[in-house]
Amino acid sequence: MNAEKDNVRHILTNRRARHEYLVLETLEVGIALRGTEVKSARAGKINVQDAYASVVDDELFLYNMHISPFDKGNIHNHDPMRIRKLLAKKKEIRKLEQKVNEKGLTLIPLQIYFLGRHLKIELGVCKGKKTYDKRHALKERDTKREMERQQ
Repeated sequence: MNAEKDNVRHILTNRRARHEYLVLETLEVGIALRGTEVKSARAGKINVQDAYASVVDDELFLYNMHISPFDKGNIHNHDPMRIRKLLAKKKEIRKLEQKVNEKGLTLIPLQIYFLGRHLKIELGVCKGKKTYDKRHALKERDTKREMERQQ
């Protein structure tokens, strides 16, 4: 188990998702990428600010994830905003589809990291927070910081 943790290299954490959504459950999935996308991902040129996942015909897809074209790429560079297929077991996909069909739930990428040589995405089954919930969370965080400063 420790060997796996040593092999993890974080690329990106979607901090905005934890602020905008309440995460109910998480799932680690793989992603199908093309050649130059992997090189750009290793360089950390990924943006998941408005990204979300959806189940279509028992397959999982990620929308609005931007992977910048590789600097040293050629004419075969990828489209930065293309729809990417996520890799998960059929049973997990069906389970996610049932949860997403509930009112107000969506799939949001929370983290992107390399596990060994494979790019992984931590997907969260999330429910949108109301404005007053966001304000309450900010207030709690500020009071916690003040208490730590006092000590």
